Amino acid sequence: MQLNILRPKKNMAQLSDRLQRLAPSATLAMSQKSSEMKAQGIDVINMSVGEPDFNTPDHIKQAAKLAIDENYSRYSPVPGYPDLRQAIARKLERENHLHYTPAEILVSNGAKQSVCNTVMALINPGDEVIIPAPYWVSYPQMVLLAGGKPVIVEAGFDQNFKMTPEQLEAAITPKTRLLILCSPSNPTGSVYSKAELEGLAKVILSHEDLFVLADEIYEHINYVGKHESIAQFPGMKERSIIVNGVSKAYAMTGWRIGYIAAPEWIVKGCNKLQGQYTSGPCSVSQKAAEFAYTSSQECVEEMRKAFERRRDLIVKLAKDISGLEVNVPEGAFYLFPKCSSFYGKKTPDGETIGNSTDLAMYLLEKGHVATVGGDAFGDPDCFRMSYATSDENITEAMRRIKDALSVLR
Repeated sequence: MQLNILRPKKNMAQLSDRLQRLAPSATLAMSQKSSEMKAQGIDVINMSVGEPDFNTPDHIKQAAKLAIDENYSRYSPVPGYPDLRQAIARKLERENHLHYTPAEILVSNGAKQSVCNTVMALINPGDEVIIPAPYWVSYPQMVLLAGGKPVIVEAGFDQNFKMTPEQLEAAITPKTRLLILCSPSNPTGSVYSKAELEGLAKVILSHEDLFVLADEIYEHINYVGKHESIAQFPGMKERSIIVNGVSKAYAMTGWRIGYIAAPEWIVKGCNKLQGQYTSGPCSVSQKAAEFAYTSSQECVEEMRKAFERRRDLIVKLAKDISGLEVNVPEGAFYLFPKCSSFYGKKTPDGETIGNSTDLAMYLLEKGHVATVGGDAFGDPDCFRMSYATSDENITEAMRRIKDALSVLR
């Protein structure tokens, strides 16, 4: 007798509606494409990924090795070890003059999870979330995952990629629940000044039950002085969810440690959520992060200086490329030049550059430099380059880009 076995359909239609709403990460896609080309023996310079090229400082690695020897190998508490949360609280007091208790801090598996935790904890279906564009690619996707509606506010090249209080006010409706603000910014490198943040804070405080998720993961990669947090203004600590972590400042991307500092009721909600789908972060990574926050900060400044030197180099070289419009990033490690003057032009193979994604693919395939089109970041006029790489790579990459763009007609 032949069994009648029902075999699953092999198509995407079986995936949940929730997943169907999401777009794949453009930055990860470009990084994967460049890796595939490298595997084929092609000399590709990868400027698509937002990751410091430095190794984690030795003293932090030693702390992780000690944690292993001391048998930090079991499940950690869902919100993170108390000692790490205390170290984060002291960091916020010392560097940001913000008072948080350990109960107001939740440690997660990277700042990315911290952002997603917050969105999932606060947003109901139909709630609106204001996101200034350009934005990090995952913000709108996380809002969609929660069933919310991303409300995109265009803050383009001419305003140095920063949203004004007037734009914020105009975007708010009775359904608005959250503003997501990233400073220093990925993808633009723009930094909101204290006065600019105060203007936004006044608008937020004038609307009941409106919160701000302040993504400050690039806090220490700042070229204009002291970092400013929107939580510093009277009344704003109760309305703010600060997101930060060790990935960028300490070159610890793979260790996956991020955190939120927020009102305790929000932290409890995120803790409840995290307890159901990841539990606590890696035990050894937490001990390394604790030491990063409590030991010498010289390594942070050394890396910041290197990024600033690279910023100056890439800006100088980019300004020498005809057709690009370049602003001067004030933080992070990205350049986001305006490239729309090349749209409509043809490649030597006769293909038309229709948008920034086309341009990024052309630069990868013909110039062998991986970048990311601005379409993915909500600004189709620009493209993103990460200068978290060596001076030599920056110089060679910009030479290749200049040569590739010069033959477009």
